[in-house]
Amino acid sequence: MPPLPSSLQPNPQIIDLTAKHKVEGLRLDQYLASMFPDRSRSVIQRVIEADGVLVNGKPGKASYRVRYGDQVRIVLPAPTHDLPVPEDIPLHVLYEDEFLALVNKPPDMVVHPAKGHWSGTLVNALQFRFPQLSQTGGEYRPGIVHRLDRDTSGVILIAKEEQTHRNLSLQFETRKIFKEYQAITAGVLDRDSDYIERRIAKHAREREKMMVTNVEEDSKEACSYYEVIERFRGFTFCRIQPRTGRTHQIRVHLASVGCPVLADKAYGGRDCVRLSALVAAAQTDEVLMPR
Repeated sequence: MPPLPSSLQPNPQIIDLTAKHKVEGLRLDQYLASMFPDRSRSVIQRVIEADGVLVNGKPGKASYRVRYGDQVRIVLPAPTHDLPVPEDIPLHVLYEDEFLALVNKPPDMVVHPAKGHWSGTLVNALQFRFPQLSQTGGEYRPGIVHRLDRDTSGVILIAKEEQTHRNLSLQFETRKIFKEYQAITAGVLDRDSDYIERRIAKHAREREKMMVTNVEEDSKEACSYYEVIERFRGFTFCRIQPRTGRTHQIRVHLASVGCPVLADKAYGGRDCVRLSALVAAAQTDEVLMPR
């Protein structure tokens, strides 16, 4: 490895990564930004420009398209934010042993510290609850094997030690871990069950959103299977099994077939459900579902 760029000294962090299937085709700068959400894109760009990123032993360019199995070494400058600290935040632990834990993440909780969210995260709560957590994911993400959207509630796997973390990551990578979600949609799904297979990319105009696309460049293959549990007038209760793990995948896919998740403002246009949506002559317009 060549000498560390002087612009990244002193006290840099040297981190080695192996690219997984799900990041194949991403630009190198996009890949690294997704791996280090606690660092700004401008910091990532400066590191690349200073030859602080090696891909398979050679300096990488921001526009390089990541391939499965690529060995990526990045030299990060010392973080400007303090590391996450334990916070006494209640957790609903569904299962726990010496190797791992299953936690029911509540809605409106960010999984790990990142820009704009340096406290009150799941990581802060985990550090208070568990004396030992895997460090495989880095200092800002102890124990974190996978993520859920801030607004999503559901089960999240926590690794307590490194070998368990690696084993779980491999099972996610090889799709041996089965995930199922339940949702109510605004709109009636016409088929009892079906696959939604649409590529997903970052939204062309809105940074916080994703979109379906037929263009292969800067997009990823995505597949979701849904099954209707019950239909109502104007709504559907269904279960969804994502076969890939793209950002906002279920929300984007259901919206793409005209049935966005109920009360999903980003993809459905409204952030709550009121009585008037169910009862035409309602005397009051109380909020029945606030998210």
